[in-house]
Amino acid sequence: MAQSRLNLPNVITMTRILACPILFWMVLARTPGLLFGAFALFVAAAVSDLWDGYLARRHGLVTDMGKFLDPLADKLLLVATFVPFWIVSQRPDPIWDVPWWGPLPLWVVLVIFGRELFVTLFRVWAARRGRVISAGPSGKIKAFIQNIFSGALILWYALGLLARSRGWEGHGLWEGWAAFHGAVTALALAVALALTVYSMGVYLVQNRELFRGEG
Repeated sequence: MAQSRLNLPNVITMTRILACPILFWMVLARTPGLLFGAFALFVAAAVSDLWDGYLARRHGLVTDMGKFLDPLADKLLLVATFVPFWIVSQRPDPIWDVPWWGPLPLWVVLVIFGRELFVTLFRVWAARRGRVISAGPSGKIKAFIQNIFSGALILWYALGLLARSRGWEGHGLWEGWAAFHGAVTALALAVALALTVYSMGVYLVQNRELFRGEG
């Protein structure tokens, strides 16, 4: 039994969990090099989320342990990015602002983490009633859009610092890229917020029989 739990998809998921504290520290950096490293680490973590799920389904390695660890890894990755985002966006230098949004609003962080806390507690409650709830499609799409935002914002910080150090600010090519990159980042956050609320509703509707003592 222990061997089946420690299969390759679960090992990949656990590796992603272990990478989260390192990513947290790197996102707080003030140098382009460390932030480019944070971007690379984040992309690797995000890709591993797709990879472990694919391997588990492809080779019949889906386990209750994996169903528990995968959403846990998603939440820790969220903490390792959004908490540093909020911290750095409060710095007085506008280079740390979120495009279109300015300093990351606290209510945005509360909505996102409030949803994750609610769903986590709901999963624990459901498990005590004999049901293991894995991440559904809407939750996965939400996590994917959040990852787009997080990766885009880390890269925004890294490129912004690099542009300042190289004197690119004011140049047409850089300004064009900054406008596009900023729009993608800002819109990804808006869509992620909408999906955050929607996916929570889906969890409740799909598991409503638990409230009636069924299942």
